[in-house]
Parts: sequence; structure tokens; C-alpha cells
Amino acid sequence: MTIYRFGNTSSSSVWYALAYAEAKGRIRRGDRLWQMAYGSGFKCCNVIWRAIGSVDPRDQVNVWSDEIVLAIVL
Repeated sequence: MTIYRFGNTSSSSVWYALAYAEAKGRIRRGDRLWQMAYGSGFKCCNVIWRAIGSVDPRDQVNVWSDEIVLAIVL
């Protein structure tokens, strides 16, 4: 989805993908994420994140707001 919306943004694509997962409501407090990025040649970076809070995607306006349709479950 990141490449579709913004094109190849090189190393920042990883951050856009993380923001997309957050905007979809797929990241909750306590979740761990493994972020991996590859660069040209033998460049590689890994980091493990732990979410310190949950984000309610219905309460926030972000770069993905017009692309994501959230189903409200009652």
C-alpha cells in the first residue's frame, strides 16, 4: 500500500508501512514489532519495537485516513 500511495520512498517506506499498520488498528499496547530494512549492497538494519500505547484509528487523522475504511463492531 505504501508503494501504491507514495511510490518508492527508499528507507522511509519502512516508516510509512509502520504507520499504515498503526492506522489500521493492528498495533496494540504491548505488541512487539520486528522492523527490518535493507539498503543497497550489504546494508541491513533490524530493530524490535514494543508498543507503549494503543491508538484508536477512529480518533486520529493521519496520512492514511482517506484510504482506510474501518468497520465499527458493536
